[in-house]
Amino acid sequence: MQVRTFRITIVLSCFLCLLSTPVLAKRMYRLVDQYGNTLFSDQIPPEQAKDRRELLSPSGRVLEVTEKAKTKEQQELEKHLEELRKEEEKLIARQKVNDNALLNTFHSKEELYTSLKLKMQVFDNQRKVLEGNLKNATKQLQEQQKQAASFERNGEKVPKRLFDDINATQQQIQRINVALTANADRQMLVRNEYNADIERYLFLTQSVKKSAPQTRIPSIKQANALGLFYCENDHQCNKAWEIARTFVNLHSTTKPDVYNDKLIMNRPPANDTDISLSLSRIAITDNDYQLFLDIHCQDSSIGEELCSSQKVKDLRFSFRAFVNAALSRTTQ
Repeated sequence: MQVRTFRITIVLSCFLCLLSTPVLAKRMYRLVDQYGNTLFSDQIPPEQAKDRRELLSPSGRVLEVTEKAKTKEQQELEKHLEELRKEEEKLIARQKVNDNALLNTFHSKEELYTSLKLKMQVFDNQRKVLEGNLKNATKQLQEQQKQAASFERNGEKVPKRLFDDINATQQQIQRINVALTANADRQMLVRNEYNADIERYLFLTQSVKKSAPQTRIPSIKQANALGLFYCENDHQCNKAWEIARTFVNLHSTTKPDVYNDKLIMNRPPANDTDISLSLSRIAITDNDYQLFLDIHCQDSSIGEELCSSQKVKDLRFSFRAFVNAALSRTTQ
């Protein structure tokens, strides 16, 4: 009787252990098929083995991302792109060296213009010498040719020495013409190089106010695409700020988080379908400002697709019109 009781106890203990052991959760994958549809499955279909997928935890958190397998053509393209970027980096590094040399050699644009003028004078002097030599050689050839014609008119044979002199003079004229062409080509090359250096020097040394493209007022098309509203004055900017706050709260799916006179920001996206808006007041000059609307999505493949969707583009595009419409109503 005791032996039977012992066996029953062991069976019950094993059964209770099994009950207390947590059941292993199945793997869950999030996949996107060739048509852009999002699928969830605990297995990877053979036809999607090479597609991008995300391994999810039981709570839906992304544990691992497997990117879509690249084709041989894509791999070759990326390799070629990497080679091009390396060459580009070399060119950029070389340009930095040239820029430093330019800035260290010249201290003003006037020095560059003076240096160019001196270089051009050297070429002009060389050209004048060559032109003088050409004039003398041409005159000499004319005299030699007259002598040869005189021998022929008299029925005499032109001396070999005179023929040799004529050939030598003709070759000399040819060499001078080649030198003149080379001088002109070299002068043009140096002039172009100096002009490029002058333009580069002016770009490197111009003031931040003149060079910064961020300070220019964007076109209406650019403003709509970027989500920008330009303020004409402080009074209008303060009104637009409050109107923009309404726009942010109206279209953001997350709750407000930060609000002051320079930044309006709702909480970050918590889900793939969340859209979080923020607004910043950016100074253009000491007295001019522009309001910049930014849109944030979840850091996931679905969130990235949402932020690049037409829905978000339309939302950004409507911002400026929304503010303008509200401002016009307040002035009526």
